[in-house]
Amino acid sequence: MASEEGVKRCVRCGECKPHAAFARKRSSLDGLQRHCRDCATNYHCGAPGLPGGVRVPEGHKRCRGCGEVKPHSQWHRRGQGLASRCQACRAAAQPAQCLRRRYGLTEAERDELIASRGGVCCICLSAPAVHVDHCHKTGRVRGVLCFNCNSAIGLLRDDPETLNRAADYLEGNAWKPTLVAPGVYQLPS
Repeated sequence: MASEEGVKRCVRCGECKPHAAFARKRSSLDGLQRHCRDCATNYHCGAPGLPGGVRVPEGHKRCRGCGEVKPHSQWHRRGQGLASRCQACRAAAQPAQCLRRRYGLTEAERDELIASRGGVCCICLSAPAVHVDHCHKTGRVRGVLCFNCNSAIGLLRDDPETLNRAADYLEGNAWKPTLVAPGVYQLPS
């Protein structure tokens, strides 16, 4: 029966089933997975006698991260199904993934960078440094800053001239007219 057209033998249960009972897998010669959908569900949901242990109730799913069985409301949607890890496990992994993706740093490297700066912001020298600062043009990591200093640099678009004008303004120099010649004042541009 396995040689019939439209039928395939599952490597786990040994039954011959129609192609519709198998999930797709592009790298396979026939374009289908080696095991049927029922065996995959039993394996991942934990049917008795298989690695998961106890059967998962309807409307619940076992998390690959923490191993707990949780209701579908505690999972993010992914395509037409649910994610492989619960919302809590994904949230716990997010900061580390973000550091790696954006800056190419691990959490240990970031902590080492913070410690090398004494744990304080490189600009204000008072607030704790918790944000990685980088050049938006090159992507190069410049240092660690507090939230306010990192936001200020970002809002000034990483432009040193704008930052100098802001410093002049704060010092009171930017709005005062400059004496060019006797009786001739030049207003700042």
